[in-house]
Amino acid sequence: MKRSPADLVREEILALKAYHVPSAAGMIKLDAMENPYRLPEALREEVGHTVAGLAINRYPDPEAPELKARLREVFSIPAESGLLIGNGSDEIIAMVAQALARPGAAMLAPEPSFVMYRMNALLTRMRYVGVPLNADFTLDAGRFLDAIAEHRPALTFLAYPNNPTGNLFPEDAVARIVAAAPGFVVVDEAYHVFARRTFMARLAEFPNLMVMRTVSKLGLAGVRLGYAAAAPEWIREFDKVRPPYNVSVLTQFVAERVLTHVAALDRQAETIRDERAGLFDHLRELRGVEAFPSEANFILVRVPDADRVHAKLAARKVLVRNLNGSHPLLENCLRLTVGTPGENQLLLDALTEAL
Repeated sequence: MKRSPADLVREEILALKAYHVPSAAGMIKLDAMENPYRLPEALREEVGHTVAGLAINRYPDPEAPELKARLREVFSIPAESGLLIGNGSDEIIAMVAQALARPGAAMLAPEPSFVMYRMNALLTRMRYVGVPLNADFTLDAGRFLDAIAEHRPALTFLAYPNNPTGNLFPEDAVARIVAAAPGFVVVDEAYHVFARRTFMARLAEFPNLMVMRTVSKLGLAGVRLGYAAAAPEWIREFDKVRPPYNVSVLTQFVAERVLTHVAALDRQAETIRDERAGLFDHLRELRGVEAFPSEANFILVRVPDADRVHAKLAARKVLVRNLNGSHPLLENCLRLTVGTPGENQLLLDALTEAL
């Protein structure tokens, strides 16, 4: 008798829902924290002309020496630190969890935070411990330190700034947590280009620390490249679970070429930061909207009825992220990506009508 998926697939996988990415065809796409600006025309032409010469019939160099050298130069990665690259930071999260998932090992993270932390705990059968944030999404450092003392986690994640709340936890509190943790700590700096705060220069201070980033928010979301720096002895172990050709020839080349022009991406990030400030001020003026301060490229808001407002925005062809029901602290919350000036105005107009 043939067996069905229900007979063979792990029970916790059967209970999962796949990560849903809604269709954005014909929509103003403000749901995924992307940079809304394309690369400058001259840079697109440079990349396009040279991609044709790549040997895409060959596997990529798994060491990616040119790309790693560029990453170190552009992002001031300490020379004494090891460097790991992945197919987005999602893959790096998976590699770290796989390497540390001894039987009974615990993973600790704030709640709410990036959903892939909890997801990878489930996939690797680590024991997940979510430490609730305060009602205003600030970090209760005392509660977090108590959880560390109680659960002795092998792995701790801290998003800096946090997703989906957008706030930046105090640097001294994060440092206390890293110092107190008995295991490995990943500070996830996916939005560092907007927060302009980092633990990269403090890697030597904390032998159990990894600083993880992605180039997605910088304007290369379609390239799918994440990178992480930590002490070499940690990187050597994580590299053992890295798929041998995980970062493609195209990704390596395009990212290295574009990062030679990082100043153009930095100018786009500055524009987004300016737009974020203006959008936040306008959101605070809308009756019935509670906007939470953000150091990322999105703003979390609470509205009277998130499901209804989300549906009305979609009817106006404005796509945002509805977080209602994902966590008790996120009741009636929407996450709004900062777009171009025109997109932000359309969002404000649609939101005003939807309230």
